[in-house]
Amino acid sequence: MLESTLHTGTISAADAEQTAGAPPEGAIHRMTLNMGPQHPSTHGVLRVVLELDGETIVTAIPDIGFLHTGIEKECEVKTWQQVVTLTDRVDYLANLSNNLVYALAVEKLIGDIEIPPRAQWMRVMMAEFSRLNSHLVWLGTHALDIGAMSVFFYCFREREDILRILEMFSGQRMMTSYIRIGGLALEPPRGWQHVVGKFIRAFPSKVDEYEELLDTNPIWTRRTQGVGIAPLEDLLDLGVTGPMIRAAGVKWDIRKSEPYSSYDKFDFEIPTRTENDVYARYRVRLGEMRQSARIITQALEGMPEGAWQADSPKIVLPEREKMKTQMEALIYHFKIVTEGFRVPAGEVYQAVESPRGEIGYYVVSDGTSKPYRIFMRTPSFGNLQALPALLEGRLLADSIAALGSMDFVLGDVDR
Repeated sequence: MLESTLHTGTISAADAEQTAGAPPEGAIHRMTLNMGPQHPSTHGVLRVVLELDGETIVTAIPDIGFLHTGIEKECEVKTWQQVVTLTDRVDYLANLSNNLVYALAVEKLIGDIEIPPRAQWMRVMMAEFSRLNSHLVWLGTHALDIGAMSVFFYCFREREDILRILEMFSGQRMMTSYIRIGGLALEPPRGWQHVVGKFIRAFPSKVDEYEELLDTNPIWTRRTQGVGIAPLEDLLDLGVTGPMIRAAGVKWDIRKSEPYSSYDKFDFEIPTRTENDVYARYRVRLGEMRQSARIITQALEGMPEGAWQADSPKIVLPEREKMKTQMEALIYHFKIVTEGFRVPAGEVYQAVESPRGEIGYYVVSDGTSKPYRIFMRTPSFGNLQALPALLEGRLLADSIAALGSMDFVLGDVDR
């Protein structure tokens, strides 16, 4: 919903009568435009207060807090394993990335738990499927914002295949809770290699289709090239991460700089650009989709054999068959489900690379079966701070393209 209010200099009633409504010489005419929080191009409940001088944006103030989920506080009343379902809902387009960073943080606190290689590689594969899923939603909706409707249907065609794969593994299309403390929620299903292989072999040609559709469209290139540029120094000062900073020439990716969950065993590149505009962010994400397909292919072809959960009966639920036939397994199952497990007292920070940038969890334990404190350093919150730098001094017509190129999720901001 767009509302506008005209602000002018103060004049007397006599002056107003004399000039018959014309403003006095030197009066400032600026319009305050409230874009959102229901505007479709804000991709969620974001309100942006724009002050305009003609068609030029003078100031842009993002107003957040409309979602107010309170997830961080709610974590304090859940057992350690129950928190996994809350991490799904922080960034609902990259829930597996949130599952992963939380599981890694808690496992680091526990200390004496060893995650099997198969579970590690499967986590990498699922995290990259999450990246593809998120980037496809971004590209389809971003193109739709700028007026390219066909790309939306192309992207959601592949996204539907990914959601079917996630459902095959976890039983859920979006809020999968598939990555758990100690490994995975379920054993990989039979026939997953065929389904994943069929999709990933065809996917790179689909990315070529998106590229051809957009790069041959003069409207797309004119509305994205040279638009939404912000000084690199500002981006660094504001803590911007992910495709936004890589499109400005900074080759920073947690998967390479601080490898986790066996990422150091995979061969892939970090796409970067130097133009630092909307078009550069689009090119970086296209490159990331190709690299994610490359990682998934390596995971598929080199997936280790063995267990998919850690051998830690006090933390990981026993197999159903053992729980029904062995008294010890039944006792462990009962205690984990009813009381949860205790995590040694301490604090830890763990970061991973989500589709939007660096996501970090600061987890504090007081030695009980519930977290004492969980703080989430989400990339959308940091990236959104750069919105004034992207918009101020630019034309109103460019605001939607610049805003969409940030690819934020409001659940990731308001958590």
